[in-house]
This record gives sequence, C-alpha cells and structure tokens, in this order.
Amino acid sequence: MQWTKQNEQTVYENRWFTVNLADVELPDGRHLDHFLIRLRPVAVATVVNEANEVLLLWRHRFITDSWGWELAAGVVEDGEDIARAAARELEEETGWRPGPLHHLMSVEPSNGLTDARHHIYWADEGEYVGHPVDDFESDRREWVPLKLVPDMVARGEVPAANMAAALLLLHHLRLG
Repeated sequence: MQWTKQNEQTVYENRWFTVNLADVELPDGRHLDHFLIRLRPVAVATVVNEANEVLLLWRHRFITDSWGWELAAGVVEDGEDIARAAARELEEETGWRPGPLHHLMSVEPSNGLTDARHHIYWADEGEYVGHPVDDFESDRREWVPLKLVPDMVARGEVPAANMAAALLLLHHLRLG
C-alpha cells in the first residue's frame, strides 16, 4: 500500500531543519495531514585500531535526558563531500584525524517522520592531532574494545539506533 503526497508546505524553517505539513492520500482515497521534518544529511565516523578498539564518545542527550556511547557525527554543510564531513566531525569531536575512510552504511533513523540520512564511515587508522575543538559535545572520548559492543547495545549503553547498528556491523566485520 503506497501513500501519495499531494502537496507539502513549510510550517517552520531554520538552518538545521524544516518542518513541513503534507497532504497525503491513502490507498483508499482518504486524505490525512502529516507533519514531516526535512533535515540535512548527517556524516558519522570512527576509527577501529589494530587492537580492535573503537573510538567512541560518552555523551549526554538533553532531549531524552540520557547518557550513552556514540560515534562522532554532524551535519554535512552545503556543497561539502560527505566523507570529508565525516572526517571533519571526527577530528573536531575527538581530536583524531582518520586515515582513509571506508563507507560502512547509510541509514534513515526515523523515516516515518524525517528524511534524515546518516552516512557512516570508519577508518582502520588514525592520528591524534590534539585536544578536540568541540570537546563540549562529549564528557569523554575512549577506545572501547569492539568485542564489548553487543553487550553494550543489549544493556542500552548505545541508545541511538543508527550508532548501535553501525557498531554491531563493525563488530561483525572485524571480529566475525
């Protein structure tokens, strides 16, 4: 069953996102109003070192009032290459400059409400270049053994679905 968008208008807009209201036609001909949030693409990155440890950030999210492990992430600026944005975010948030990035996955964390597409990359080497510029974004940055990831996800220590999926895929790729 496919829903069809008849029209869409902007209700609110800023540099980060746009809130729109769409007139949607259902397969049986009925219509409904559906709010949606249009977002810029998000670039995400991490490094997995030779010891199979993954670079993570421990941070608080005020919206859900929760703490959890995450990967460095941020919006892609207009005209910016997505992989470059991922490398930039990693360096700004962790102080680590990644080696060559490998595309891990692209996901839509909430495609029933937003069109946010998260592009996740990883590198198998990195260079520490100094204290992170955006150190306010996390309480700490740590190398965490990849073998611990499934239990961390199961305990809810990686609350963001996109981060959990990426870390579980990295665990599978690196450790089988």
